[in-house]
Amino acid sequence: MTDIDFNLNEDYMRLAVDELKAKLEKIYLGGGQKKIDSEHKKGKLTARERIEYLTDKNSTFLEIAALVGDEMYQEIGGCPSGGVVAGIGYVSGRQCMIVANDATVKAGAWFPIAGKKNLRAQEIAMENRLPVIYLVDSAGVYLPLQDEIFPDKENFGRVFRNNAKMSSMGIPQISAIMGSCVAGGAYLPIMSDESIIVEGTGSIFLAGPYLVKSAIGETVDKETLGGAETQTALSGVCDYKVKDDKEALDTIKKLIDKYGKFETAGFDRIKPKKPKAVEKELYGIFSTTKPYDVREVIKRIVDDSEFTEYKEDYGQTIVTCYARIDGWSVGIVANQRSVVKSKKGEVQIGGVIYSDSADKAARFIMLCNQKKIPLLFMQDVTGFMVGSRSEQGGIIKDGAKLVNAVSNSTVPKFTVITGNSYGAGNYAMCGKAYDPRLIVAWPSAKIAVMGGAQAANTILQMQVGTLEAKGAETMNPEEKAKILKDIKDHYDKTTTPYYAAARLWVDAVIDPLETRKWISIGIEAANNAPVEKFNVGVMQT
Repeated sequence: MTDIDFNLNEDYMRLAVDELKAKLEKIYLGGGQKKIDSEHKKGKLTARERIEYLTDKNSTFLEIAALVGDEMYQEIGGCPSGGVVAGIGYVSGRQCMIVANDATVKAGAWFPIAGKKNLRAQEIAMENRLPVIYLVDSAGVYLPLQDEIFPDKENFGRVFRNNAKMSSMGIPQISAIMGSCVAGGAYLPIMSDESIIVEGTGSIFLAGPYLVKSAIGETVDKETLGGAETQTALSGVCDYKVKDDKEALDTIKKLIDKYGKFETAGFDRIKPKKPKAVEKELYGIFSTTKPYDVREVIKRIVDDSEFTEYKEDYGQTIVTCYARIDGWSVGIVANQRSVVKSKKGEVQIGGVIYSDSADKAARFIMLCNQKKIPLLFMQDVTGFMVGSRSEQGGIIKDGAKLVNAVSNSTVPKFTVITGNSYGAGNYAMCGKAYDPRLIVAWPSAKIAVMGGAQAANTILQMQVGTLEAKGAETMNPEEKAKILKDIKDHYDKTTTPYYAAARLWVDAVIDPLETRKWISIGIEAANNAPVEKFNVGVMQT
C-alpha cells in the first residue's frame, strides 16, 4: 500500500467517524433541550442521566442500538433511539442490562421499533444471563401505530413473555417506576422480580383517570388511582417507595450489590496487553475500494499484535487465527480482501469465499468449539465464488458446510462488519440471522444482497426484458441512464450502516478504534452463561 493510498483511506475513515459522532450527539439529546428542561422542572432526571448516576464511576456503558429509528417516523417528528436507551452497564461491580424509557421522546411511548429494541435487549440479557434493570417512564403504546406493535409474535406482548421466561431462568429483574406506567406497559415492572416506585412522579395502573371515568363513571385522581402510596401501602403491587429518582437508583445499587454469583462459561483470560502496532493506523490500512491485507487490521486489534494463524497457505481468501483481545482468548474468522494465489497457483479474488476457504473456516469453527474459544467474525465479503468451475468443485456443499458450522456453533459469536456484507457471504460470516451475541458495523460497512451498481444493472436488465417481452419499444440510452441512477441511488441509501442500525440489523455503528472494547465487554458478558457442548458429528462430512 502506498502512502497516498494510506492517506486517502485515513481521510475517508476520519470523515466517516466524525459523521457518526455528530449523528450520535444529536441523538443523545432525545426529544430536544426543551423536553429535557421540562423533565428537570418536574424533579426528574432524563433516561441518560439516570443511567449515568446508576452505573459505576469510571466504568463503560456499552450502549446498544443508539441509532435505532434514525430517519424513521419523520412525518411525526422522528423517534431518536426508538424512545429507549439500552445497554450493558456495570452496577455495583456487576454487568447488567439496563433499559430506560426516554420520556423526552413522545412521553416515552412505545413505537414499533421501540418494541423491537426492547426485545433485543432482553435477548442479550437471556443469552448472557445478565440481570435486567428497567427504568420505566412511558405513556404506553403509541396508538396511531398500534397495529404494528400490538398483536404479532415479536411485538409488545413478547416483552412480558420474556419477563416470565427470565424469572424462570433465575435471571433477576428490577424495575423502577419513575414516571407514567400505563395499560399493558404496567405488566413489565410488575412481572419483574422487584419493583420500586417514586413518590409524586411514579404511577402505575391498567387504566388512567380519563379511561376510568369513561368506562365506569368514577372520578379519581392519578395519585389515588396508582401513585406510590396506593401501590405500596394499599395494593402491595410495588415493593419499595422512594422520594426521588436518585433514591430509586441508589436502592437498585444496594439490591444488585447483594446478588450471588452464577456458574461461568470458563472462557480463558489473562492480563490484557495493548496491540504493539499503532491502533490508529486502522484508519489508513483499511480500504473500501482497494485490496488490503486483513492481517494488518487484526494486528491493530489483538493483544501484543500477536496471533497464530490456522492453515495460513490454504483457503487464503479467509484468514483464521487464534489471538487475544483485552486478555480474552478468541478465534478470528476474517475475509481477506487481497488478491491471492491458491495452492494450485490460481488467482483468487479478495473478499470472495471459495470452496477451500469455506472448508478451512468450517473446520476452524469446529476447533474453537472443542476448545471453548469465543469466535469473532470480521466481514468484508462480496459472496461465494460463482461459475462453472466453482459449481463443479462443489461450492454449494462447502458453503453449506460453513453455514452449518456457524449455525451449530455453541460458543459465543461476535460479528464486526468492516466493509461489504453481501448475499450469502453475510450468512456464512455470521450475520444477524445466525445469532451473534453482538453484531456491530464500522461506518464503512455496506449490507445488501449485492453491490449497488450490480443491483441497478440487474434490475434494469429485468425491466428491459419485460418491455421486450411485451413487444414495447426499448428504452433509449438517456432513459436507461436515468433509471440506472435512480435505482442505484435508492439502493446505495438502503445499504448504509445507518439504515441497518435504524432497523436493528446491527446493534451499533462504531468507531473502528472501539472494536476491542466491544468484543471484550461482549465476551465478559457471555462468560456469565455456560455453553452447551458442540456436536462434532455435524462436521464429519
